[in-house]
Amino acid sequence: MKRHIFSLLFLLTLSTAQSKAQEQKAQNPIIFADVPDMSMLRDGDTYYMSSTTMHMNPGVPIMKSKDLVNWELVSYAYDTLEPLETLDLENGKNTYGKGTWASCLRKYGDTFYLTTFAQTTGKTYIFTTKNIEKEPWKRIEFKPSLHDHTFIIDNGKPYLIYGGGDLRIVQLKDDLSGAIPETEKILIKDAHSPASDKIMLPAEGSQMFKINGKYYIFNICWPRGGMRTVVVHRSDSLMGPYEGKMVLQDKGVAQGGIISTPDNKWFAYLFQDHGAVGRIPYLVPVEWKDGWPVLGIDGKVPMELDLPASKGLIPGIVNSDDFSRKKGENTLPLVWQWNHNPDNSLWSLSARKGYLRLTTGRVDKVITQARNILTQRTIGPSCSGETAIDVQNMKEGDFAGLTLLQKNYGFVGVKVTQEGKFIVMHNASTGNPVEEVCIPLNNKKVYLKASCDFNDRKDEALFYYSLDGKKWNKVGTVLKMAYTMPHFMGYRFGLFNFATTTAGGYVDFDYFKISDKN
Repeated sequence: MKRHIFSLLFLLTLSTAQSKAQEQKAQNPIIFADVPDMSMLRDGDTYYMSSTTMHMNPGVPIMKSKDLVNWELVSYAYDTLEPLETLDLENGKNTYGKGTWASCLRKYGDTFYLTTFAQTTGKTYIFTTKNIEKEPWKRIEFKPSLHDHTFIIDNGKPYLIYGGGDLRIVQLKDDLSGAIPETEKILIKDAHSPASDKIMLPAEGSQMFKINGKYYIFNICWPRGGMRTVVVHRSDSLMGPYEGKMVLQDKGVAQGGIISTPDNKWFAYLFQDHGAVGRIPYLVPVEWKDGWPVLGIDGKVPMELDLPASKGLIPGIVNSDDFSRKKGENTLPLVWQWNHNPDNSLWSLSARKGYLRLTTGRVDKVITQARNILTQRTIGPSCSGETAIDVQNMKEGDFAGLTLLQKNYGFVGVKVTQEGKFIVMHNASTGNPVEEVCIPLNNKKVYLKASCDFNDRKDEALFYYSLDGKKWNKVGTVLKMAYTMPHFMGYRFGLFNFATTTAGGYVDFDYFKISDKN
């Protein structure tokens, strides 16, 4: 009997020790949130990463980490690109799914370079700074927009490698103010060919690295009937010739590059299309063999990594906000982004201390065209967002509340009609919005919540309201979330207020609270 009890205790202790050991190691995905098109560099013992947020502003987020796992936002490349009808959501126009994509982050000498492009403006952008965390980026822009490019300075000359299928290279002017057209040439023809000649998505997403005197270009492609695949080309010369290999084809994890640690371990940083939460980053161990990077463990993406465990995405990537500010603090923390260009005259944290005030400035018919929706990422595998709004100063025809923003959006909020104020839930799971409920509201303040379940790609959300912030009532129907190409982005929590009849009404948001539980 004693031996039996001892065996049970031993097994229990072993299981607990194994669990603790697992908890102390990083797990894939590294970031369970929409952080696609990553580009990384290491500066001493600090890693920096840029990503894509397209039509959101400020744009091109910069994050830092000490361990490749725990990341925090430290800056953005720009506040807005420029005033345009599409960027300002004017006259029924928008730039969903466009804006800036696929940046490249590099350091040469004492200067950081961040390059990107925008379909919306038809331009290529190069940003520079000496201090990536504390100084603003200086901007250079020129036409045309060079798709999915990577930046390199080689032998003192700057180049961009870009394109899809056939990869092209062009030298830039020394002051980076534009390309030198006569230097443009095809660098690698049919760059996807090491994976397959039957291609659904030709090679794109180039990232160039010079390692031990050799040049390596990482690309993604998608063979027809297959999955997202990583292809690498290498050469002894920047101008080629290049030889290529397929280096990873597992779980659809692809597109990115490689990074080394101070103790010379190597990892590939890649991402996976993961349904409604968006495109989520993975790290994959890399070994070197015969001058080639070998990705994965026996060609597979491991779910556990020999890196420190994640401490969670709160507060580095998303965070709660009580809208109270101390002297010297940012008006809006970096976790927040506006949907398209904001109208800065119509929002305030000073009009009523401790509250975010959103005022309507025009009439809109649908939430996706509303100015000044303030957003944060949703996070997996589950999460919830909660807010409370003072609705006393809404006007007839106004809608205000909490949304989960994508093309097939959903929201819970308050609308005002001739008959008074009502709690409503709108569900656009089908692509067309339906008002599922309409409940009379007599309170001056109402509490709203949205919860998301991304476990096993369930991709469902529920909405709630409360009159006291304690007892929650489920409202409306299940939002079937879907990642759609027109928005090309994971779902985001959004605080909104828009008018459908008369401009000038306002609402005060008391707080936003995010949780990694639903």
